[in-house]
Amino acid sequence: MIAPPPNVRVWLACGHTDMRKGFDSLAALAQGQLGQDPFSGQLFVFRGRRGDLVKVLCWDGQGLCLFAKRLEKGRFVWPQAKDGTVPLTPAQLSMLLEGIDWRMPIRTWRPAIAG
Repeated sequence: MIAPPPNVRVWLACGHTDMRKGFDSLAALAQGQLGQDPFSGQLFVFRGRRGDLVKVLCWDGQGLCLFAKRLEKGRFVWPQAKDGTVPLTPAQLSMLLEGIDWRMPIRTWRPAIAG
């Protein structure tokens, strides 16, 4: 995926979304249910019922862009809430798209001593 700008806001739509929806339907969800402007340059992330497919919607200044990713194994980590949004940082979005638990990433290395 093309990396989002560092200061962009990322909104995770809680619950599941019908993955048959396209540009216009997802933009309407961002505006109606999430209460956000889909043409603001923010990123909106939606997950399907099975949890192995996400779609990311954003406005690049000229038109809507839609990115989709399906995991071959496993599921994307998602909040338990049925509706609403969860704000993410671009770094958390990157972890989510890699299949890493963005809520509590496990550090694999830690320095033993200072200096």
